[in-house]
Amino acid sequence: MGKQKVWWQFLIVLTALAVFFTLLFYVDNKYQTPPPYGKSGVITLCGEDLERSTPVYLIDGWLLTDERVTDKPTYIGEFSSLQRGNLSNPPHGKARYRMTLRYEGAPQIVSVDFQQLAFEYVLFLDEMRLAEGKGNGRITFLLTEGEHVLTVETSSETGYYSGMYFPPALGTEEMLSRLADIRSFSYALAVLVPLTLAVFTFFMWRTGGSLIHCFGTLCCCYALYMFRHFVYLFSMPVAEYWFLVQSLALYCLCYCVVRLTALASENGAGRAWRWIKLILLVLPVCMTALAAAIPALSWAVWLHGKLTDSYYAFTFGSAVFFAARGVAAQSPENRYMLAGSSVFGAGMMMNLFFSNRFEPIRFFWQFEWCGLLLVLLFGAMMVTRGCRILRENDALNNHLEEQVRKRTAEVTQLLEERKAFFSDMAHDLKAPVFATQSFIEAIRRSGVGVDMELQGYLDQAEARQREMARRLQGLSSINELDRIKGEMVRISLRETLLEIYAIHRGEAEVRSVHLSVEPPEPDVFLTAQPEKLNILFENLLYNALKATPGNGSITISARTEDGEIRVTVKDTGCGIPAEELPYVFQRFYVGADNRETGTGLGLYIAQSIVAEMGGTISVQSTVGKGTAFTMYFPQNAEAPRH
Repeated sequence: MGKQKVWWQFLIVLTALAVFFTLLFYVDNKYQTPPPYGKSGVITLCGEDLERSTPVYLIDGWLLTDERVTDKPTYIGEFSSLQRGNLSNPPHGKARYRMTLRYEGAPQIVSVDFQQLAFEYVLFLDEMRLAEGKGNGRITFLLTEGEHVLTVETSSETGYYSGMYFPPALGTEEMLSRLADIRSFSYALAVLVPLTLAVFTFFMWRTGGSLIHCFGTLCCCYALYMFRHFVYLFSMPVAEYWFLVQSLALYCLCYCVVRLTALASENGAGRAWRWIKLILLVLPVCMTALAAAIPALSWAVWLHGKLTDSYYAFTFGSAVFFAARGVAAQSPENRYMLAGSSVFGAGMMMNLFFSNRFEPIRFFWQFEWCGLLLVLLFGAMMVTRGCRILRENDALNNHLEEQVRKRTAEVTQLLEERKAFFSDMAHDLKAPVFATQSFIEAIRRSGVGVDMELQGYLDQAEARQREMARRLQGLSSINELDRIKGEMVRISLRETLLEIYAIHRGEAEVRSVHLSVEPPEPDVFLTAQPEKLNILFENLLYNALKATPGNGSITISARTEDGEIRVTVKDTGCGIPAEELPYVFQRFYVGADNRETGTGLGLYIAQSIVAEMGGTISVQSTVGKGTAFTMYFPQNAEAPRH
């Protein structure tokens, strides 16, 4: 059903295009304007002809004179060059177009507009030179009753066109200016809208990928092609050679259409694209070379035209090929690809079948309309694609968030179960471990059958028993730490240190150790769980008291340093050997001097608490001189919110 719906949409687009271009053909076409029409070098006018809403287009009835013919009857647009279908004739040269204006009515000031005379021209009325130049031309004069001879002399050396190819318009100056303003405003929009889209895509080039790059290039190429109106309007110096620029812009636009269709159908990297890409790049090079060679090779105009038509046909076929593959693969952008292909095909068909039968009065040529529709279609495709990607990203993010929440809950439950397991294990193992020690002591006291060999086994068993008891004690300490669930609050460091001093001063005095505290000035605040903060300082002080002999000293100092809180616990004890310093914070690590009494968890727990508070801890020690533990904490002015 999805594919059938897309093809129905394709047929609707084709029908809409057919209706639109049919209306355009009859409503905005110079070749469909009412009489008068010229004949045999004469056009008969009256006052009413100059009062209607559209100008009189001087299409028919011109007499052409060039190097090969004299006063040959022709209509403007019949031949694109002076070659006139004979490949042996040169396409460029000098030509003269002459028409007699036979007017009946009151005198009126009128103007005649000559569009896109990219070559040199001279305009005469009754043998009087009124204007000359390159680009667009206009003459204004008083049209009186009787006959007036209008003459246009052209001289061309470059370009596809030579002679006068676009019909002049005769009417009042107000009417022609109004039409010129409408046309210029339309072309200005056709330049600015794609450029705006291109500028918008420019900010996405780094992350947008090939689709964004290609769409931005498409917009720039169309804007550059439509800029030709202003090149001829203002008779810019490049007008004579602008045909090369607009041709390259059109070739690049065709390439972008196929590339966008291939990328949207997800066929932008296959073998088919590589071959099509080669042809799309080689043919424009050949056509540009032929366009440059037109002045020297008389047949180059004909061959260039055939290659151009073939290029458009190949581009259309390639776009349809990739669009069909996109529909088969059910690409999300398939409706835009089919619509774009149909628009491009419609433009190509109009260009082929309405040649010399259509020229716009106010707006664009048919294939220019198609180019604008292509830009808007692919722009809509990019917007739709971007919205779809955003929706998919949102769905993915929501899914990931749900997965993260689920996994977090599972991990939390697993950690709680593990903590409970270790707590139960430590509790259950205490009895058999200490019972083993009792059995060993009983065997030693009885002395029955205890020889040297058995004595060695008992020593090994007792050592293992002590190690197991030490580890069980450590597990108990960790379990006690894990059971602390209080919230982290704002704590005065000054009050904490004074409280620590009051609690441990008596113990230090008993050991003849001088304990001193240097609180921070002014006071600073930590964010911590009070119970864990007390355990942190108790562990550090316990180690310091154990290592410090009588008449030694322990100092706890705190101060701010570079926006952080620095707390140091320093003693004058025995110190830690340099080879043991890298391992003192490892779990269950016990130095050589503490194997009988240490659990190997005090400093590990201290480091864990410091890390939980967002800080770091380090140690400096010299054997025989003492040890200093330094902690750095972030300084918090407010308690964290939960």
